Amino acid sequence: KKKLEDISIIILAGELTKKSKLRSLFEKENSLICSAFYSDNYQSLSFIVNDFLKDKKILLSREITNLLIERCNGSRLHLKNELIKIESFAFNKNKITYEDIHKLTNLSDNYHMSELVDNCLAKNRGKLMKIINENNFSNEEVVSILRIFLYKSKRLYALKKQCDDKNIESVISGFKPPIFWKDKEIIKQQLNSWTLKKIRFLLIEIHKTEVLIKKNFALSLKILLDFIFTQTNTINN
Repeated sequence: KKKLEDISIIILAGELTKKSKLRSLFEKENSLICSAFYSDNYQSLSFIVNDFLKDKKILLSREITNLLIERCNGSRLHLKNELIKIESFAFNKNKITYEDIHKLTNLSDNYHMSELVDNCLAKNRGKLMKIINENNFSNEEVVSILRIFLYKSKRLYALKKQCDDKNIESVISGFKPPIFWKDKEIIKQQLNSWTLKKIRFLLIEIHKTEVLIKKNFALSLKILLDFIFTQTNTINN
């Protein structure tokens, strides 16, 4: 009503039904815009990879494509960064192997971050403490670790929902994007360590932790570690 100029207000909402007053207002007012956004999944990320490879005339196997999508942790930006690295690596090379891509995309820092998250979700306290003690994570890496937490927690939730009707082995084997054989055992531990209710609560806590970190960046590593220890010690009931 005040007709503010040079100011854009963005409201991030969850699912808005057709009966939503907020959705109705934004759809009818000429000065407002309402747009739906959807998280990337295996299929959408696969399209990005295939289009990029076709445009750059680079041949990669399906196994390598799956590895790339798994490594990007659901982030389109991370995926595009990896594709740019592959484009540079592929210059004057006739063939790119799985081992080439594995080494190129498997930075030790990213591996340790992923391993940290996996062992927290599996509640492997001993392994978790070893990872924390052997790595000097910085404040700058905290946001990346939280993104990995969010991606793996959402995947865990999707897997857990399917486990109600099927056994763990069949659910993991049929999951998309495919879960690599080396990750299957720790994912089984995670599924046995969490209930659906606890995973929903975990997703909320991840969001709260991210907000807290953004407000107190100097203390971000301490906040993250407090979050990790709290989740590892959570007892399911």
